[in-house]
Amino acid sequence: QVQLVESGGGLVQAGDSLRLSCAASGRTFGTYAMGWFRQAPGKEREFAGGISWSGRRTYYADSVKGRFTISRDNAKNTVYLQMNMLKPEDTAVYYCAADRTLYTDYPSRNNYWGQGTQVTVSS
Repeated sequence: QVQLVESGGGLVQAGDSLRLSCAASGRTFGTYAMGWFRQAPGKEREFAGGISWSGRRTYYADSVKGRFTISRDNAKNTVYLQMNMLKPEDTAVYYCAADRTLYTDYPSRNNYWGQGTQVTVSS
């Protein structure tokens, strides 16, 4: 069982940066792939970035590639999402997810989710 708690969201202007954190409970955190997903009002939840259990492999949606960076610290049971050059279209609730294999195209298949943190980017 893994419990996830996101933090770090807020209201920023276009071009600003934010760093989201996701703190996980459970001794098996280091064995799970982790990911960040986002959901804008009236839209489906979509994949933003993912990282393997070891941290050696990262992957991103095209919409955030080059602007967002996902990382993890297994000693702290925490995964991060550094978001730079934010755009108004990045406005969404951002969710942290965990699973043995991260389902990027089918978010609902991931077993563990946090409660989400709101990111709002004004133009």
